[in-house]
Amino acid sequence: MEKHRFSQYGFRPFINKGIEALGFYEPTEIQTKMIPLMLKGESSIGQSQTGTGKTHSYILPILEKINPMQKEVQAVITAPTRELAQQIYQEILKLTKFSEEEIMTKCYIGGTDKQRDIEKLKNQPHIVVGTPGRICDLIKEQALFVHKATIFIVDEADLLLDMGFLSEVDQIAGRMPKDLSIYVFSATIPEKLKPFLKKYMENPKYIRIQPKQISAENIEHILIPLKSREKTTLLYQLLTSYNPYLAVVFTNTKQKADEIADELIEKGLKVGRLHGDLSPRERKKMMKQIRDLDYQYIVATDLAARGIDIEGVSHVINYELPRDLDFYVHRAGRTARAGSSGICTTIYTPSDDDALIQLEKMGISFGHQDIQNGDWVQLKDRNRRKKREKVIDEIEQKAKGQVRKPTKVKPGYKKKMKQQIEQIKKRERRIQNKKQK
Repeated sequence: MEKHRFSQYGFRPFINKGIEALGFYEPTEIQTKMIPLMLKGESSIGQSQTGTGKTHSYILPILEKINPMQKEVQAVITAPTRELAQQIYQEILKLTKFSEEEIMTKCYIGGTDKQRDIEKLKNQPHIVVGTPGRICDLIKEQALFVHKATIFIVDEADLLLDMGFLSEVDQIAGRMPKDLSIYVFSATIPEKLKPFLKKYMENPKYIRIQPKQISAENIEHILIPLKSREKTTLLYQLLTSYNPYLAVVFTNTKQKADEIADELIEKGLKVGRLHGDLSPRERKKMMKQIRDLDYQYIVATDLAARGIDIEGVSHVINYELPRDLDFYVHRAGRTARAGSSGICTTIYTPSDDDALIQLEKMGISFGHQDIQNGDWVQLKDRNRRKKREKVIDEIEQKAKGQVRKPTKVKPGYKKKMKQQIEQIKKRERRIQNKKQK
């Protein structure tokens, strides 16, 4: 009996053992499309959302192509954050441990001892994973040699761009051979990324995986109106009312994240924080504390929406909507993972209306609730007034369209026309009321 459906790719036995150990059965859509291209060495762009299996869509073919007998760098993988680089590295180790021949993989990230990295590079690894800054430094120090590598993976490219790492990625690519195969993975392809793609990729294959739905089915999206309340007080009420397994509160700036975390701590909650201003040591310690469930609440910037994987998130709360609405989906995607359900709650004000309308057009369906005196209450549709005004306007237009001015005008014709219009409007309103019941 066939144990899994990856056998079609003809992977080496140790890779198949690893796939079985990971419990994979059927390739995801991105894996089905990217693995054959990588096995052929065809440079490609893979656009897909987080959680579609893209990491293994490049790890598996890389391991297939590595020659353990060649003691040189054969593949380089860049990631925008230290945590993401570490996650990719760990996923590779889960597979290489089944190989009888040693496939040496090393992870190079900022915040670690660079001199120690240099000393250990007397033996070059087969696969390099890391953040662009540290990889670039090691190349410039002539400690890491990438001039013979044939595979270059740029993971989460749009986030690399946002975090200002594209110049380092450019420098790394510039030190690699001309016949290099480049694979760029990204949730979005911003305009500013296109010059880099054009520079290094000649007629790449473009694979775009359309999300089957904008957000997982098992995420409940809830809107809470701020009204005239103090925002952090309302946030505190939400958090204590939810009593989550683990809640992540998202803000748009590091300063706001610190400010809210401090206020919640003052109110007696044990709160962790995650943002780019934490030192490497602080960030490492924070991630360990989160994994050890030392915190029930985390206040974070969008670094935690894409760059870091946090397990067990039951609730996501948007203290403020992201400036880039695609990040709403990334934030919400921190919960309801691996078949679990989750709640994504947004505190909103009237100034957020346009953004909420855009999210609704993207396919997000919001519930409308509030917390009053510690109790949850269902609110009426946020758009009911606008919908009612639209219906009234449509009825008005329809009635006026059905009543024509007589060809021969008699005294009192205007009054008669007005009465006819009112009769039609009454009839249409009755029809609308029956539909709503």
